[in-house]
Amino acid sequence: MALDSEVPEPPDLSNRGTPREFEWQEETLGSEDFYREDIEDLLQEGAWKEGFNEWAEYTTLDEEHVRLVSDLGLFQAFDFYWDPTDDRLRFDAPTLPDDWRELNATGSLDSSTVSTIDSELDDLGRTVKEVLDDYLERDDEASDFGWGEETYGERGE
Repeated sequence: MALDSEVPEPPDLSNRGTPREFEWQEETLGSEDFYREDIEDLLQEGAWKEGFNEWAEYTTLDEEHVRLVSDLGLFQAFDFYWDPTDDRLRFDAPTLPDDWRELNATGSLDSSTVSTIDSELDDLGRTVKEVLDDYLERDDEASDFGWGEETYGERGE
């Protein structure tokens, strides 16, 4: 059954630190641009809405769970970035807080539901990343340039 929920605003990727699962490699030290500004533009231009709507067709979450995720700010906690080490787009999906049992909003959930919500958030991130990959491929075909320095040049901070 498709989820009947309003698409939340895309995440604001500005002012983010180093991604959660990212480790600098010797060859990437100094390449501190994760192209979040450019990715945020793509999310605003429709990639987030397209990915969310695709995910909503297949998610096992109901409207109540989606509202909970939204109320906890987890949609805004998604992080999408360009990984200079692997030279590819990546994402970090948020999870419910470790202290979910103590929170009023989530205290009535069981661990199976929490696990399902976390898994569905990961699926949403994967779906939006695939849409972003499609957007980047279309841009590559139109410009004959790849993502990264060739397309955007070196940017001063």
